[in-house]
Amino acid sequence: MKESGEKITKPLMEDAEITEISEAAETAEIPEIAEAVGRMSPAGLHFYYPEGDASRFWRKVRSSREYAADLAEIRSEGERIRGTTPPNLTYSLFSQFAKKGSRLEYERAYFERRRRLNTFAFLSLLEPECEDYHTELLDAIWEICSELTWCLPAHINPQRPVSETIDLFAAETGFTLAELRLLLGDRLPELLWTQLTELVCDRLLRPFLEKGPYEWEEAEHNWSAVCAGSIGSAALLLLDGNREREMLTRILEKTQRSMTYYLKGFGDDGACLEGLGYWNYGFGYFVYYADLLHKRSRGELNWFSQKKVKAIASFQQKCFLGGNAVVNFSDALPHGSVHIGLSRYIASKYESALSPPTRLRADYREDHCSRWAPALRNLLWRELAGDAQDWEPGDFMLEDAGWLISRMISQEGVFGFAAKGGHNDEPHNHNDLGQFMLAGGGEFFLSDLGCGEYTKDYFSTARYAYDCNGSQGHSVPIINGCLQAAGSGRTASILEYASSGMESLLTVELSEAYDCEGLHSFKRFWQWHKSELPSLVLKDEFSFANQPGSLVERFVTLIQPEELGEGRLSLSRSDLALELVYNHRQLEAEVTERSYRDHFGKDQVWYTLDFHVLQTERHLELSFLFQFIRL
Repeated sequence: MKESGEKITKPLMEDAEITEISEAAETAEIPEIAEAVGRMSPAGLHFYYPEGDASRFWRKVRSSREYAADLAEIRSEGERIRGTTPPNLTYSLFSQFAKKGSRLEYERAYFERRRRLNTFAFLSLLEPECEDYHTELLDAIWEICSELTWCLPAHINPQRPVSETIDLFAAETGFTLAELRLLLGDRLPELLWTQLTELVCDRLLRPFLEKGPYEWEEAEHNWSAVCAGSIGSAALLLLDGNREREMLTRILEKTQRSMTYYLKGFGDDGACLEGLGYWNYGFGYFVYYADLLHKRSRGELNWFSQKKVKAIASFQQKCFLGGNAVVNFSDALPHGSVHIGLSRYIASKYESALSPPTRLRADYREDHCSRWAPALRNLLWRELAGDAQDWEPGDFMLEDAGWLISRMISQEGVFGFAAKGGHNDEPHNHNDLGQFMLAGGGEFFLSDLGCGEYTKDYFSTARYAYDCNGSQGHSVPIINGCLQAAGSGRTASILEYASSGMESLLTVELSEAYDCEGLHSFKRFWQWHKSELPSLVLKDEFSFANQPGSLVERFVTLIQPEELGEGRLSLSRSDLALELVYNHRQLEAEVTERSYRDHFGKDQVWYTLDFHVLQTERHLELSFLFQFIRL
């Protein structure tokens, strides 16, 4: 199989075009990048396979038990879609977002086309002798190349031509095609080779240099990492030779700048405020780019030497609360899996980054967006680090984020507790200061609803009317009729934190979260007791200038509560329950069944446990006990 540079008969851009772009690109000079580019060797299969031997690697994947589940999943998808017609990306589907604010109709068809591309690419690499698989792959590439745009409708701005727009998925698509160009080598017909090369240049590389700046270039969240990382990766794979070095240098300089902004979105604690799913996404594409940059520069350009990158790499192992239950503040899902390739790669880089249990490996079919880059590396990087039986117990105080996460293990099982401070202007923000969750046996008893269905309104001024985003959908009080307000000035202050083998304590001041006249102070205190069957004591202290008209303590669960008598409620799952004990002389309980649309557009039932203060006072102290018990 030939490597990338062997089939190109002319450079992607002529000298005059490169000079024009260089003059137009407004980026800071970074001499070390220019010097490193001058010493770079061409991209090749050795970036991906040991000794560049693709045949040996795919033979091992076919025969090794380590990959058996992956193969079964890929082949299952192949059987499902083989012989079917790819869905059309019609104008009617595309216009649904503008007309109704709905994203799912177009995105389902769009991502199904990516699933076809990925699946037949894997099958063709695994079984190169099968012409049917390769034909299906070439058709899938042709379909992708024929799309009017690689962007999603939700990311099209009327102020910018579609042809100049670069969003997450356009960038990912270009990176995918650039990578397939290298991996397929001379198995890719000249027409498709030329077409995908020119499209990546026209839709990503040229606009990135000529048509910016793009808003995401300075984003302190996943967009900068995914968009810039994908463009930088595509450039590293496509651009070679003396006449393209200036263009490659400019792209890498701009990518370097965007990656710096991405890292600015993290504190020194390495916490991803967007949650584990967006850590996999944004940090994943950061790593994929950093890996290719490190390899092509022969180690000269090394993002992995940065202290903050090392801290971010350890975030995943802190998020799991038992089983696949994960801390899901913000727009995150309550249950997660690991990208085994990404995880093993960073475990091979840092001793502090633990290799995850294989049982948490993401199924190939799990990613509804069908992203090629992580799917490929789940195979390529599988053996870079060993397996682990389970995550270790521990308390993790992420001070910059204001999160406390505790995972404990006893003879009764694995239990988890998490609480948050922070502020109400975070990426994918929820108004949720003081929110907390409890998990046992891999299931949630007190929950965070996480992310809802992404629509136009979901990211508009109506955002906090959605229960999963507003404080009404979180385990925080409603004070004198007031919900929490949004904004960077709505902050929580950590007053106390302590941890030992027996308990963890956290106290925060939350009055700044509420635009509530007369509220002087609201302190929330958690005491997590790590007994065989753990318990949590919650104490809230309120101070007002005048007697408030009302005060409601709210807790959120997906379990229908059962009354056990005065002052006691129970939340049961199988043989484990969480009992809630409260002062029934001070509080009146009210249980309400509600529903919301989850991230996949399905209606989900949830419950609010509201405790109305019977007699409000200027100074109030309320206390609750949450105790795990065996049934």
